[in-house]
Amino acid sequence: MMQHTADALREFTARYVEHWQQQAGHLPASSELLGVPSDCIVSTLDDRVLWQPQPFTLPATLEAVERALDLQLQPEITAFYTTQFAGDMTAQFVDRPITLLQVWSEDDFTRLQENLIGHLVMKRRLRQSPTLFIATTESDNEVIAVCNLTGEVIVEEPGTKKREILSPGIKTFLNDLQPVSW
Repeated sequence: MMQHTADALREFTARYVEHWQQQAGHLPASSELLGVPSDCIVSTLDDRVLWQPQPFTLPATLEAVERALDLQLQPEITAFYTTQFAGDMTAQFVDRPITLLQVWSEDDFTRLQENLIGHLVMKRRLRQSPTLFIATTESDNEVIAVCNLTGEVIVEEPGTKKREILSPGIKTFLNDLQPVSW
């Protein structure tokens, strides 16, 4: 399953890079990542960086998150966050604009794990099933997450019980995404 998720992420990333090259004539660009070091950076312009994905160079594990919460994570979430270094990618899921979260650098991977731990601690305090975020939406009140019990991709409002199933798993979710550049 981990390999299927990694392959689906690589395939979406390739579609995303191709979309940028067709629409803008260059690699994906990010103004938010300007000045943030990463091996993904190909070129730095005045107001943005151009980037391309790079292989993940750290051990492919979210053991720190699992250890901190005494929780075994869905293998697919580990594959999602340990396949590559890349910039966040904008996409469309059905009629919903999203930003797929990615790990930009080794330092960013540490920050991501801390944020996942914080999110899971909040879920535990609220006595809600554990979820791990993988994307944001246009709404500040929603995140796209993976339910750690079922592996389903859901949209949820953190701090509430409101949730909607979007896809049976990460692989299917990634396959259904359409890259966009805005």
